[in-house]
Amino acid sequence: MSSAGPGGRPPGTPRDRGESIPPDPPGHPPGPPLPPGPPLRRSTARVLPVDPEGRVLLLHGWDPHHPDHPFWFTIGGAAEDGESLRDAAARELYEETRISVDPAQLGEPLAQNTIEFSWGGHRILQDQTFYAVLVTSAEVSLDGLDQWEQATTDTYGWLAPGDLGADNPPAHPDIPDLIRAAAASVRYR
Repeated sequence: MSSAGPGGRPPGTPRDRGESIPPDPPGHPPGPPLPPGPPLRRSTARVLPVDPEGRVLLLHGWDPHHPDHPFWFTIGGAAEDGESLRDAAARELYEETRISVDPAQLGEPLAQNTIEFSWGGHRILQDQTFYAVLVTSAEVSLDGLDQWEQATTDTYGWLAPGDLGADNPPAHPDIPDLIRAAAASVRYR
């Protein structure tokens, strides 16, 4: 299963450096062929916050080279040096949505995979680990997005699998299945 989300900052760049290089990838949206050359490799933690109705919080945005092709993507980003994937998932959830959870609430990974795609003109090879967490009440805010994320993310939504389709595309076709798996996972904790 795969999907990703814009970490907003360049791969391997801490949030506070603000260098002017391409943002973290949001997934594998339809687009041009992969750029030539070796891909950038990164390890990411993705989070699927689930509300009591079984909907998952997703972000909406676009590749900066293809703003006319927006899509929905999962929350998350790269793990920092020495940071566990579970800790990275909780940190990214807070940074991108201002929802705070204890990393222990994320439980075991829901899914893991590796995808290759293009983002901002760069070829990315991304190892992804997905976590699900039940969120019974939360105010969502995009105020914590960094400059790259703000430039490529316009809104958020609590979505069910049927909310996604040709007119409202996910970054990757597996996102509806991830939503189903996340909802089922938190129901049995």
